[in-house]
Amino acid sequence: MAALLAVPVAVVAVRLLALRRARAGHPHPLRTALADVVATAGTAPWIWMILTPAAGPGGVSPIPLADLRTVLGGPPQTALVQVGGNLLVLAALGAMLPVRSARFASPAGVAAVAAVAATASLTVETLQYALSLGRVSSVDDVIVNTAGAVVGALVTRRWWAARIPAGTVPR
Repeated sequence: MAALLAVPVAVVAVRLLALRRARAGHPHPLRTALADVVATAGTAPWIWMILTPAAGPGGVSPIPLADLRTVLGGPPQTALVQVGGNLLVLAALGAMLPVRSARFASPAGVAAVAAVAATASLTVETLQYALSLGRVSSVDDVIVNTAGAVVGALVTRRWWAARIPAGTVPR
């Protein structure tokens, strides 16, 4: 229900942001406004959920693929929720970065998307630990979140900003 209520707000945000950018002379005001709003609206709820305290002991899992192996060895619905959810955390951000900026709209740009996603995910995992949220900060979450962003980028390849010059920044 909340998602449906957010749609009109997102539409208004895109429109206002695009108008502001058009007045400032931005070369692609609607495209970049849409990408910014979709990236934000598609990522922020996941980050909010991840940074919500949980009733667990918390901890750190620094061994790559250990948590993933455990989850995949458990019930299929748990694996689907855990892996699927982690793939979606940064998927919208990864999908919109190459649409938003030509800097990310190339094979090398996909590596840059991965770097941005890994940095964002590592920041979130560090916050989970530092804020003692009762969640396990796992290197596997960083890996799967980053993979989701890369898949998101590849899915939107058709709409990549190939004609927007790298370094174009809205005013």
